[in-house]
Amino acid sequence: MAAAVTATTVGIGWRHPHYGLVLETRPALDFLEVHSENFFGAGGAALAVLEQARGHYPISLHGVGLSLGSAAGLDPWHLEQLAQLVQRIDPVRVSDHASFARGCIRDSTGNTCVHAADLLPLPFSRAALDVMCANVQRVQERLKRPMLVENLSAYLVWVGSDMSEPEFFNALAKRSGCQLLVDVNNIYVNALNSCMSSDIGSDIGSDIGARISNGHAQALPACRDWLDAINPDAVGELHLAGHVYVRDVLGDIVIDDHGSRVDAAVWQLYEHALTCFGAVPTLVEWDTDIPPLDVLLDEAQRARMHAHHSAPTAAVTA
Repeated sequence: MAAAVTATTVGIGWRHPHYGLVLETRPALDFLEVHSENFFGAGGAALAVLEQARGHYPISLHGVGLSLGSAAGLDPWHLEQLAQLVQRIDPVRVSDHASFARGCIRDSTGNTCVHAADLLPLPFSRAALDVMCANVQRVQERLKRPMLVENLSAYLVWVGSDMSEPEFFNALAKRSGCQLLVDVNNIYVNALNSCMSSDIGSDIGSDIGARISNGHAQALPACRDWLDAINPDAVGELHLAGHVYVRDVLGDIVIDDHGSRVDAAVWQLYEHALTCFGAVPTLVEWDTDIPPLDVLLDEAQRARMHAHHSAPTAAVTA
């Protein structure tokens, strides 16, 4: 189903509340993205709905459970379920995250594998890169196609990283042959949290409004530098989403919650990403506090408008 286009293609994350309305009204979208794990299995209502949508839209499969950065290796059952889904749906893209969630512990009965209910960040080290490359290559060999790997929103950093995040992703793409899924919101959330943390103990440390404003001023240039450092030939998709500021007894933090409209700063960075990478397929994600479908479609239209004004004409795969 790959087709050459000369403009950015835009899709939305297709979630359960909008299954029926999208199939009924068939809005003008270039593709739909679903979470792969929601459609594992040989049959059932969910898979039947996805196959129905596949008759009208290209489908992108976005996973959250492969645990590509796990030193314990991949879960064979998970990979096999994904391979069967890929064969059945023939998606335009298959993606997952540069994270780990799976580990093995040794007890009296031997090794027991456990799976965390979150996307945990990796150190940007040579050792972690070796693990990621091996796992990504195994997935691609089983799927018989390249996959895309997404940068993470992370709320801690590891001691012992010996390269920058863009260096890590450039090396991953070069060594494994995968493509990169650049989540613009994740880049901004990470930069903003880093800048706001540096204000703790300063004159504005207790003023959340001042810390957000100061963080924004520092985060935007850092994010542009991040995007400039990525090899444009490796980028196969962009993600946009909303985030939220949280203040509680533990402190202030920005969370990538996918629960609101795309922030103005993220739109600015999206335009910069388009100047770096050209007409790259773009997805609007919304996973919590899911709004009426019209709100999502409006966000998709805004992405098209930004792309029309920012991206040079280029042929890409839709």
